[in-house]
Amino acid sequence: MSGLLQQLFNGLVSGSFYALLALGLSVIFGMLGVVNFAHGAFYMLGAFGAFVLLDSVGLSWWLALLVVPILLGVLGMVLERLFVHRLMHLYPLYNFLLTFGIALILQDLIRMKYGVTSQPYARPSILDGSVDLGLFTYPKYQVFVFVFSIALSGLVWLVLARTRVGMIVRASTERAELTRSLGIDVRRWVTPVFGFGIALAGLAGVLAAPMRAVNSSMGADLIIVIFAVVVIGGLGSVLGSVAAGYIVGMLTALGNFYVPALSQSLVFILMALVLLLRPAGLFGREEGVHA
Repeated sequence: MSGLLQQLFNGLVSGSFYALLALGLSVIFGMLGVVNFAHGAFYMLGAFGAFVLLDSVGLSWWLALLVVPILLGVLGMVLERLFVHRLMHLYPLYNFLLTFGIALILQDLIRMKYGVTSQPYARPSILDGSVDLGLFTYPKYQVFVFVFSIALSGLVWLVLARTRVGMIVRASTERAELTRSLGIDVRRWVTPVFGFGIALAGLAGVLAAPMRAVNSSMGADLIIVIFAVVVIGGLGSVLGSVAAGYIVGMLTALGNFYVPALSQSLVFILMALVLLLRPAGLFGREEGVHA
């Protein structure tokens, strides 16, 4: 039983990264209709940003947790205005190819500078050691990641659900056309929302630096799973992205425990089942069919 519970907690920790990444990706897709294939690359940049600030500037991980997402959010807004915005009126495939190209460029730039080997990043000293969770002990840092992710997701939900700005962003994300018809200028929110989604990816990367291999391919290895998480939760659904992230995390952990050979396939099996039974996703809204 303790082994099973530990695997479930492993899944919740992995789900913390999936939830943060899927939340940013879902918000970007919901408002812009852009499948941001560069999302994994910004996750990778978040991890490398923390590494560079520590290695070159001596900036602590705690400050990197604040500084790196802000810098990447600004970079995301610049890229949106310079490139993504110009292709909005074209077929969505163009922006998909654009973001795919951006991802390749960012990965190659990091690879040119740091090679393909993983860079070490020590955990903050205050988060070293383990925590007694009753039936088992668990690394303190992983517990922090889980709690931090839950708190941040809850904060984002409160902002989106309880503030006027949040309601506009949520409405624009989930029902952009209807929001425009009510006289709200959705375009003014596009760039900040894109930057916000990128900032969440960078934040997930900073959290990953002390516990994952910091290398140029860490985002590419994750992005396909994140797309599956967003589809399972429901395209454009904020709640669905977070919930599906934790569901997929636990499913993968249980797969590693019981059927390791199928652990990576289970995510896509679940996605196929969800699409068959509920094409809009677990938390997506079904579009009405009219004759």
